[in-house]
Amino acid sequence: MAEILVVGALHHDVIVNAPRMPALDETLPGSGVTYALGGKGGNQALAAARHGATVAFAGRVGADEAGRSMRTALAAGGVDTSRIAIDPTLASGMSVAIVTQAGDYGAVIVSAANMAIDPAAIEIPGACKVLVLQNEVPEAVNIVVATRARAKGASVMLNAAPARAVTPDLLAMVDILIVNRVEAAMLGEALKGFAGTVIETRGADGALIHLPSRPERQVPAFPVSVISTHGAGDCFVGALAARLAQSEPFDFALAYASAAAALHVSIPVDRRGTITPDDVIRLIGTRHADGH
Repeated sequence: MAEILVVGALHHDVIVNAPRMPALDETLPGSGVTYALGGKGGNQALAAARHGATVAFAGRVGADEAGRSMRTALAAGGVDTSRIAIDPTLASGMSVAIVTQAGDYGAVIVSAANMAIDPAAIEIPGACKVLVLQNEVPEAVNIVVATRARAKGASVMLNAAPARAVTPDLLAMVDILIVNRVEAAMLGEALKGFAGTVIETRGADGALIHLPSRPERQVPAFPVSVISTHGAGDCFVGALAARLAQSEPFDFALAYASAAAALHVSIPVDRRGTITPDDVIRLIGTRHADGH
């Protein structure tokens, strides 16, 4: 039975390499194309499974090849896909991105079937300890699923990304809120009345932790040579959920998630799937050996 249920969006990513961004009405020859599983929910589910948890994913895809390939990718990563509904009329969500030689990035996302998730049809696993949510699906979906998961004793983790307003109704059911600087600024006043734990991730500057009834504290990042920060936030969320679902102390789970994200950004994209919990534990050990 799954310890973690992730409810969220799936996007079939098409990433093309081009010399530059095309001008209006211009067609450019590209130099490469990559197809990948996208969507914060899917990425976080894979990360949680990679870091030792039993994970189920709930969402919605179309009855198309993109939907089939995304379900296959999740299953290959050890994620239970039985709660992914197949929409008979809507297409699977997708994004088309352009990456230039200078490193500039632009993308168009079409949410499609992700916007039609039926939360009432989602079964909460009996062994679920942590529900993981994001802002890529309608908030009404998150509220219904959070209400049902809490009724079964699960804690609720919300990664409030991408940045958008979050209502008090949803925040009232969240135990751990994870935001970056932009998302923290957008939520603003709403965070002041929030009763749970807030983790504000700050990249190389580590993270700010706001625990109920305790002073704010800074957690330093693990120093690494960065290759690409893409996907670091999803890795952090998935790794944190995995450790908390296995009843690790919060401070250790936080250190583990920080170390996992550091490894993620420091190795080539095509090798990130090879990171193991032992690799993360070794990196944590180097901090202890240095006396930090």
